[in-house]
Amino acid sequence: MVGVLAVQGDVREHVLALRQLGAEPRTVRRPAELEGLAGLVVPGGESTTIDRLSRVFGLHEPIQELIRDGLPVYGSCAGMIQLAGEVLDGHPEQQSFGGIDMTVRRNAFGRQVDSFEADLPVAGIEGEPFRAVFIRAPWVERLGEQVEVLAEVDGHPVAVRQGALLATSFHPEVTGDHRVHALFLAMCVRAQT
Repeated sequence: MVGVLAVQGDVREHVLALRQLGAEPRTVRRPAELEGLAGLVVPGGESTTIDRLSRVFGLHEPIQELIRDGLPVYGSCAGMIQLAGEVLDGHPEQQSFGGIDMTVRRNAFGRQVDSFEADLPVAGIEGEPFRAVFIRAPWVERLGEQVEVLAEVDGHPVAVRQGALLATSFHPEVTGDHRVHALFLAMCVRAQT
């Protein structure tokens, strides 16, 4: 059972990717829906909206606690921002869930018109390079010693892992290539053994 935070963003796309890999996805809008999860996906969307709504729905602190307790969590794009310890260019009152010792810059690659795709080798993913879709994407500006870089664009980390946490600044949920989701599910299985 893998949860997908369902307050805003690419919820449906993540649910479909997880289901196609044989996982049992559950949309999460209330704290009680966090119970019994093997992992949680924080989707791409608008990070300030995800932040605000997660606090309105009482999810912010329970998610932070689950992260501290070692629940595997994967964040794509806005989800990467939510997993960052520090956010640059965010709304003054914006809060992240934290968990990954990194500083992320919102919209680092530019505005919507600057969206692009790139073929990236991603550590931990076998086969051909991953076709990554970047939409108003963040990048990582500072990494802690415990953070592993899985992929970069122009010298900027765009996929990272720290312990049970995985984050990408791109949107694998919109590509039909589920290898990033498979990597996350493998992390969920390892956390339960």
